[in-house]
Amino acid sequence: MTSTPRTSSDLDPAIAARLKRSADGLVPAIAQQYDTGEVLMLGWMDDEALHRTLTTGRCTYWSRSRSEYWVKGDTSGHVQHVKSVALDCDADTLLVKVDQVGAACHTGTRTCFDTDVLPVSQ
Repeated sequence: MTSTPRTSSDLDPAIAARLKRSADGLVPAIAQQYDTGEVLMLGWMDDEALHRTLTTGRCTYWSRSRSEYWVKGDTSGHVQHVKSVALDCDADTLLVKVDQVGAACHTGTRTCFDTDVLPVSQ
């Protein structure tokens, strides 16, 4: 069971008005290594997590399993330094370009997308 994040935030109202959120108030946030283009992970942000990310320069996510905010690297040391944040054309997904220090995946690997590559028919 997951609980929903906060409903109030200091996020710029002009940005907040553009976001298209899921029913639980979240927007998927794709973390990408800024200089190589490597896709690192997918996290979830609400308005407050996005505000914190934009104002601190560190990625803050909403943990659906723990029902709390977490700053990437606070416990692991595997920090994401934010280089840029962009909305996609539908304003329902964020692309966060970061400088990743250490592993991005909670399993200890560089990316969450390197373990289970599925076969593709050609």
